[in-house]
Amino acid sequence: MRLDALDTRACVELMIDDHRRVPEALGQVAESLTELIDAVTVRVRRGGRLIYFGAGTSGRLGVLDASECPPTFQSDPAQIVGIIAGGDSALRRSSEGAEDDPNGAAEALDALHLTADDTVVGIAAGGTTPYVLGAMRLAKGAGACTALLTCAEPDSVPEGCDHLIVLKTGAELLTGSTRLKAGSATKLALNIITTTLFVRLGKVYSNLMVDLCATNEKLTDRAIRILIELCPELEREDSSQLLGHAGGELKTAIVMQRLGVNSKESRVLLEAHGGALGRILRD
Repeated sequence: MRLDALDTRACVELMIDDHRRVPEALGQVAESLTELIDAVTVRVRRGGRLIYFGAGTSGRLGVLDASECPPTFQSDPAQIVGIIAGGDSALRRSSEGAEDDPNGAAEALDALHLTADDTVVGIAAGGTTPYVLGAMRLAKGAGACTALLTCAEPDSVPEGCDHLIVLKTGAELLTGSTRLKAGSATKLALNIITTTLFVRLGKVYSNLMVDLCATNEKLTDRAIRILIELCPELEREDSSQLLGHAGGELKTAIVMQRLGVNSKESRVLLEAHGGALGRILRD
């Protein structure tokens, strides 16, 4: 209540202390997150998509998480989609009025041509945003799996919601500013959802981002370093040549070296094991 009277150091310490609630809130919904991720994974393996809908900060966080998946996991940009009320311009300039239309997501949903293999996650810190609740209701009507990620316990499960995840972060230090604890908890929840999803999809081996293709200098250097870590008998020059024989595909190169096969045989093995490197190397 005396936030305006605090000096800089006291304000910093108070905000840090207030954010200790974030991991606690996530810990309380671990089971709900697990159920959602398992549901999404099954559908994505069948060709489905994970689609976020949100307004304001919630919408920006959804778009951010979706946009970071392709460079991290070499995923198809169409596989994880982020939609924000007001369109992409709302990423930089607030479009607060757009969040009040319960049918505001209809056009975006129509363009997505939802199927039963898609999962639509509505993100709404306060849990009452008409745009988000409407998107979830419309998505459910189209046959998609649905979820609501919120930081406020609703009076009842919203219409059309299959998975309700409530991050109980409590009141904000700056009253009503859900870009604070609610925003941090939401970002962490989205990190958990997509990272675990792609781990389950075989995009990760050990704790390494192995599903990458060396298409520029930065990615080539990363691929070579990972290749050397997993195949320590290789020198950097040998790793570079092997990566070239693999067409720049890191997982293909790893299988070639570890199993002594050529690039064609490596790709056949990866295809047969759903692209999961661990299933090949640990069998």
